[in-house]
Amino acid sequence: MKKTSWLFPILLLIGVTAYTLLTRVQLPNEGLSTFGADTVRAEVTQIIEEGEVDFGGYTQEYQIARVNILEGAYAGIVMEIDYGRRQVRSDDYLLKPGDKIIVTISKTPDNVVNAYFVDYVRTTPILWLTLIFAIAIILISQWKGIRAMLSMAFSLYMIIGYIIPHILTGDDPLTVSIIGSIILLGVSLYLTYGWTLKTHAAVLSMVLVLLITGTLAALFMVFAKLNGTGDENVMFLMQISDTPINLRGLFLGGLIIGALGVLDDLVTTQASAVFELHHANPNLGFGKLYGAAMRIGQDHVAATVNTLVLAYAGASLPMMLMFSLGGGDYGYIVNFSFIAEEIVRTLVGSLGLIAAVPITTAIAIFFAQRADSLGKWEQVLGPEGGGHSH
Repeated sequence: MKKTSWLFPILLLIGVTAYTLLTRVQLPNEGLSTFGADTVRAEVTQIIEEGEVDFGGYTQEYQIARVNILEGAYAGIVMEIDYGRRQVRSDDYLLKPGDKIIVTISKTPDNVVNAYFVDYVRTTPILWLTLIFAIAIILISQWKGIRAMLSMAFSLYMIIGYIIPHILTGDDPLTVSIIGSIILLGVSLYLTYGWTLKTHAAVLSMVLVLLITGTLAALFMVFAKLNGTGDENVMFLMQISDTPINLRGLFLGGLIIGALGVLDDLVTTQASAVFELHHANPNLGFGKLYGAAMRIGQDHVAATVNTLVLAYAGASLPMMLMFSLGGGDYGYIVNFSFIAEEIVRTLVGSLGLIAAVPITTAIAIFFAQRADSLGKWEQVLGPEGGGHSH
């Protein structure tokens, strides 16, 4: 692969990162105690008491533990916490000396300070899992694996550093999500696959598909009279934030971001299939090459859509169990907004993925059939990609 095929993506990554840093918005200071804002780390030093407690026929073990606060205003102070004596625990783990946990500290009106168990500190196992993942992807994909990890880090940076702050300051979530997604996936694709014709075809296809998906989602949201309030987290967000947030746009933006991962895989593999078919038989005309690539894409899109549906169904499994347990009529409950939103999210996202196959195929054929006649433009547009160059 020529040097320019990876030099341009690196420069693009640096440029976009610098731009988002220079244009970083100031988040509104709501003065609120949000999830995780008033918690600190602590270490269990001693188990003072253990036993069992009965919650109306349900028996569970409880512990009274002494903990050493590791950070914050009360760092170095030893406190006692109640673990499972006054409320039902969601797990069957027991505390032991040396465990790192997260606690929340509160002060009563008469200045009595209390600490309450929140959760375990899971940083170490997550770091180990991340390290194993990084080693595995580097061993399998080598330099492309390293670029893929950089792309993943950039994706998280764009979501946390660009999309979320702009939504919280009152910008339209759909516009922010589409712009952020185009930047995110464009830079990620170039960083992973290089500055090549194949990547250009994938990026251009991805932009068109995102616009189509966003338009379809907006139309069906109005048609189905959805307002984006089906998620209980959205209702909580409305209560704690003084900044007006477009909830319909938030729903649409979430739909766009949710389809990105699958869209990335679909457009790149379809573009690769087109270029490989063309390289195997350069004499194939547009029609025959399109038909051959579409036969590959048909299998891929069928599996991809099924993956997307199963992913949404898996995320909604507790809700589906709740309705099944209550003997709910599925033909009736689809009318509730929180169910209808998931259906619209799944089907519109799937329609976008279906549209990606013919769009990517046509654009990739356009690039592939002109790869031999680029001449001096190859220095600008890059090589063909996939190990083929002219």
